[in-house]
Amino acid sequence: MTTAPCANALELARAYIHRWPAQENVIRDWLIPLGLEYNHGYAKAPVVNSEVSKKREALEKRLSNVQRFREAARIKAHRADILSTRLRKEAKEHGERLYRGLGERLQALEAQGITEGRYWVERRKQKADVDAELETYRQRVYRVEAKSYQESTKHERYCRKPRELLRTLEELTAHERVMYELDNRKDHIMTVCKLALANLAMWVRDRFFPSTYAHATWQRLLPFFRLPGHVLAGREVVSVELRPFNNRQLNRDLFAVCQRVNEVQPQGVCLLNKDASGLR
Repeated sequence: MTTAPCANALELARAYIHRWPAQENVIRDWLIPLGLEYNHGYAKAPVVNSEVSKKREALEKRLSNVQRFREAARIKAHRADILSTRLRKEAKEHGERLYRGLGERLQALEAQGITEGRYWVERRKQKADVDAELETYRQRVYRVEAKSYQESTKHERYCRKPRELLRTLEELTAHERVMYELDNRKDHIMTVCKLALANLAMWVRDRFFPSTYAHATWQRLLPFFRLPGHVLAGREVVSVELRPFNNRQLNRDLFAVCQRVNEVQPQGVCLLNKDASGLR
């Protein structure tokens, strides 16, 4: 609802939405009689959550590294697999050549008519030489196959890791709290005003109140500042008329305050005590 003959509904809604976080005086005056908590007001603007931003940046960097490692592991595993296939084929062909040569040599020994004992000795010796040479090929193939298996395992692990990191990023975004930058200039101004008011109250206490009020707090001084009365302003003198207390001791203290003010006469202000109907 608005008293304007024509208004933009969106701008009107934004204006009223801004009033609540700003704690304007009109709203504050409504909250005070209700006994609700209020502050002097902060205008706020959304900003980047630095802590979440740091975590997100670290996770994204880790995700990028994992993806790079995954690709490198895939390439290494592929190359190792190709190399192991080639080495296995070469070892098989070389083994066939060696055993074919071994068979030919053994046949030559048989053709020479050597004894059976000599034949088996030579056969075991030459076969041991062939097996020793082939073992070198087999060890190389085993190393390459182990490398291929290792890189394949790393590739599988790096394939699972991005899913975990992406899930963590989604959870981080889902639980991210909106951060606001507060414009607390109004609060600083009100703090200065309250400090000035407190200093003024202490100055009045030390200057005009009896010595028994030397360490009095605002709670003890408040009844004096809340006394009803009248202020009469003239051209040269401003007179303040105050109603007395219902307490005899407070009235004596108030009389001492009035007497002190009359003696000092700050800035021409004079408090007079003329009759029993009131303290002036």
